[in-house]
Amino acid sequence: MKTITILGSTGSIGTQALEVVQKEGYRVTALAGGKNIDLLEKQARQFQPELVAVADPAAAKDLKLRLADTAVKVLPGEEGVCAAAEAPCDTVLNAVVGIAGLKPTLAAIQAGRQVALANKETLVTGGELVNRALAEKKMRLLPVDSEHSAIFQSLQGVPDGSLRKILLTASGGPFYGKKTAELTRVTAKEALTHPNWSMGAKITVDSATLMNKGLEVIEAVHLFHVSADQIEVLVHRQSILHSAVELSDGAVIAQLGTPDMRLPIAYALSYPARSGNAFERLSLTDIGSLTFEKPDTETFRCLPLCLEAIRRGGIAPAAVNGANEEAVALFLAGKIRFLQIAELVEKALFAAETVSTVTLPAILEADRQARRLVREAV
Repeated sequence: MKTITILGSTGSIGTQALEVVQKEGYRVTALAGGKNIDLLEKQARQFQPELVAVADPAAAKDLKLRLADTAVKVLPGEEGVCAAAEAPCDTVLNAVVGIAGLKPTLAAIQAGRQVALANKETLVTGGELVNRALAEKKMRLLPVDSEHSAIFQSLQGVPDGSLRKILLTASGGPFYGKKTAELTRVTAKEALTHPNWSMGAKITVDSATLMNKGLEVIEAVHLFHVSADQIEVLVHRQSILHSAVELSDGAVIAQLGTPDMRLPIAYALSYPARSGNAFERLSLTDIGSLTFEKPDTETFRCLPLCLEAIRRGGIAPAAVNGANEEAVALFLAGKIRFLQIAELVEKALFAAETVSTVTLPAILEADRQARRLVREAV
């Protein structure tokens, strides 16, 4: 029986991952969650992990009292989440939101755990560190993001050196086709209405700004060891072709499927095998047609800002990510307008210092400075 640890178990990806775990008959070794203690308690009682970590210490204290009648061990804080990441298991699925996922990823790698990564900020902010750690351990990450999973699947069996270009697809989000003037007064509720995917609030807003696609470009650079210039973003409204690769001989290989995150989750958890359980089958005749077009980078400026960040390298991606996380939180709280997200990300990008060596302290400081810049600008 395969053993799985899920970090971020109460979020959108985490809850869907537990659906996969239940359907496949895997055993849960450890869980880690945030402040949704009601759900985390329910998960702990249902799946009976050996330990549960809670990032918020006060919430951890509450959960410990609630689970006093069980054998489940409860660990608090960032240290507890890292301890969960290190616990013996076959695969650690990291679905923590934001830069908070970086330390647990590094902890899992150092402990020799196979990481299935659904936390793109790990590679956006600390891609160089993660790749160094993977090289030392002679390990690899298994991508869970639907686009990166599609690329990974499309590259199976492809000879080394044959990849020419990655075709990274984007839905276009809820504001597809709108121009800047039309976005001046859009609300958080409108931004959270995604046409195809069911996701958490932060990633849904990122999809609306195309920031998510910019972060995915940075993630792909580190995952597949390519340059940003080898990645072409395509708006694909149907979200059926999840991404593709163009090879040296001109062949294009793509992965298609329904817009259901349980599919890439199941592939990462069962890899290298394929699950025999399908959640939903794809009917191409029902879809009828697939369309592709270039993104509007003049209106949705977060995408080109991310491209600039990865070209600059160093701590620039961490600054861009930190500014975006802070700005999105302010937007969801009704404290800034939608278009201010890109404005604040741009300020943080050009304020980021140049560093000769990327270290964890430098990444965390860049994140802290970018967040402070955003708060002070509001």
